[in-house]
Amino acid sequence: MIATIAGLSIYPVKSCRGLQVSDAVVTERGLAHDREWMIVDSAGRFISQREIPRLALIVPILSATGLELTAPGTSPLFVPFDRSGETSTVTVWRDTLSAIDQGDAAAAWTSAFVGRATRLVRFDSRSRRPCNPVYAGDTAAHTAFADGYPLLVLSEASLADLNGRLATQLPLNRFRPNIVLSGIEAYDEDYVDELAIAGVTLRLVKPCTRCEITTTDQSTADRGAEPLTTLASYRMNETLGGVTFGVNAIVVSGAGQAIRVGAAASCSLRF
Repeated sequence: MIATIAGLSIYPVKSCRGLQVSDAVVTERGLAHDREWMIVDSAGRFISQREIPRLALIVPILSATGLELTAPGTSPLFVPFDRSGETSTVTVWRDTLSAIDQGDAAAAWTSAFVGRATRLVRFDSRSRRPCNPVYAGDTAAHTAFADGYPLLVLSEASLADLNGRLATQLPLNRFRPNIVLSGIEAYDEDYVDELAIAGVTLRLVKPCTRCEITTTDQSTADRGAEPLTTLASYRMNETLGGVTFGVNAIVVSGAGQAIRVGAAASCSLRF
């Protein structure tokens, strides 16, 4: 089965606004710069839109030299790629790992916007955060600050099917995919084993259980009931204990290669 890459997105700062891109380099930890930075509380634990929806209003911009953050009512913050800092210990769910603190100016900026003491940290490239071997097997797959896996894959047809069930249609950004596929039927991604894209092989390993971030308008940070109410009516996964929409993926081979919107993706299936 052949699909087409219809969209690519990266989320430089975990749980902040995403960036649509026309191409991206694939690394062992997913698309380059995806979830490479993170906002943590005073204890070093990650914060997300789950508890602070207004993180959706922080907009990242990547340049050749660094990361810029903008948000309503604030001056832009620029963090250069070559920013060095103290190593700190941070927590993402049950994982504890080292990160590089991005300095007091960045901490003041995020704290002022969030409304409590926070720090901005960058993933320490010397760290290795393994994916759950129950799903990733013995691949040694690892990720940065994503919830658990390097990539999230979703099809346009799945979103169209969901929107056909909703009173108000929702945009793709509610679901924060990295790779959007066209040319396949709704929920075909549930049955894809591997995607082969221009020298890159990705393995789809685990359905993505969805949380209240999907109910947060990424433009306003307002929160509602959908799509979780509707998804629960037909996408409940009893084994995983939640509704699923999209599939988590790992990088099998091809790190260092770029993938592009419009590229063909050869899909091998499992049943």
